[in-house]
Amino acid sequence: MNIKKIQSKEIVLAIIIKEGEWDKGLKFVSADTDYQQVGFWNYEKGKVLQAHVHLKASREVLKTQEVIFMKQGSMRADIYDEDRVLVESLVLEKGDIGIFLNGGHGYEILENDTLVLEVKNGPYVGPEKDRERIS
Repeated sequence: MNIKKIQSKEIVLAIIIKEGEWDKGLKFVSADTDYQQVGFWNYEKGKVLQAHVHLKASREVLKTQEVIFMKQGSMRADIYDEDRVLVESLVLEKGDIGIFLNGGHGYEILENDTLVLEVKNGPYVGPEKDRERIS
């Protein structure tokens, strides 16, 4: 698994997973303290994961973190630190995953019919309370 952590001042801003082989078993790439818990499964046929329910547990969520999966096409991701300074730009392509934990980010779609799955923590509180644009 090709994993790249983009950091600024010891803070992980983003984790980028490029398309490729996944490690066998279960591997989490997010920290236990992140609001998005992101892990990868690679099990053989017959592996049983015991049925379960998730219990209610009070959590304090202070910011939105998001995960994107590139289903098709490509886009440029610009990653900013907490001071809104551009740290890195990179291209995400089919099969790549971006986990955006801290700082800011922006995207430019590079191909027609680019398909992206986005998952982020909720509940959604609206654009006025959820984000501030970087100019």
